Amino acid sequence: MPPGCGPPSVATVKVGLFLDMRNPGPWRRCPTAMYEGWLERLAWAERIGIDAVWLTEHHLFADGYLPQPLTLAAAVAARTERMRIGTAILQAPLRPALDIAEQGALVDIISGGRLELGLGAGYRVPEWEAFGTDGSRRYELLEERAAEIRRLWDEGTCTPAPVQGRVPIWIGGEGPRGARIAGRLGESLLVLKPELLPIYREALAGAGHDPEAAAMGGCANLILADDPEAAWERIRPHLEFQWQTYFDYAVEGVPGTEPAVAYPDDLRVTEGPPMLPRFDVVTPAQALERLRPWLSQMPTKHVYFWGSIAGMDDDLVDRHVELLAEELAPALLSGR
Repeated sequence: MPPGCGPPSVATVKVGLFLDMRNPGPWRRCPTAMYEGWLERLAWAERIGIDAVWLTEHHLFADGYLPQPLTLAAAVAARTERMRIGTAILQAPLRPALDIAEQGALVDIISGGRLELGLGAGYRVPEWEAFGTDGSRRYELLEERAAEIRRLWDEGTCTPAPVQGRVPIWIGGEGPRGARIAGRLGESLLVLKPELLPIYREALAGAGHDPEAAAMGGCANLILADDPEAAWERIRPHLEFQWQTYFDYAVEGVPGTEPAVAYPDDLRVTEGPPMLPRFDVVTPAQALERLRPWLSQMPTKHVYFWGSIAGMDDDLVDRHVELLAEELAPALLSGR
């Protein structure tokens, strides 16, 4: 491959946190205190070296899963100065394009130009019904919304306008369809699957975009700890809760379909790329061994890690964030 034509070094990647703000019944906390605690933690995480935070979205979860990521993004913007603030993902089919464009522009203004807008299609029938969305057209609606948001920003129809010259838009999608949408639109791809890169670049080129402008990001499903086995014993029930709710809610509204059963020991995979739902608890050195060969296969711009697994203990969360910022991120960036 000619020089300059391959994926960039992982030394360019930004390390972030991925938040869903779950507050499960078995470990329930005061919601006000929990949100305030995370705003304080993000300001601290920024100071010690975390580059970004990514906020996700679901509706009608009993544990209070974050329903409005751009609302929280505005609060994060007001409490931080440097970190990028992303959505991973905002369910684009549930809202008009103008609504997303206006809310996103305000977050960009409040943050001084730090928004990363990640858009996805969603997958839950009750959410589509609650918002009056045709779920059978969710990928078409995702593409339509992303294109319209870009047009509203580029043409100045959305007021006030974002302060970034071009707000990054990321298309979330686990398979080829999402990669083709991102390519056709000339946007970034919010999934870290090396096998999607050729499809993504082909779609970029086919739509007249520069295939070398490809950018990818996504989740590394790891929690860092000094003693991974001791931490794993404490995290296991939280991981089981997390994935059982995903399995249960995924089949709601789908007649005749039974949810899978979450077995945390089966979800824990101790080698290879840590792609969802594969999970592990590792030291920073172990994380680096698994991240570097995986991320270097792609034009990786962002990699983010769960901030917490379904209400796990604060001491585990804080040490995880500390190890990400002070040990993993510097080693990843330096090539050590």
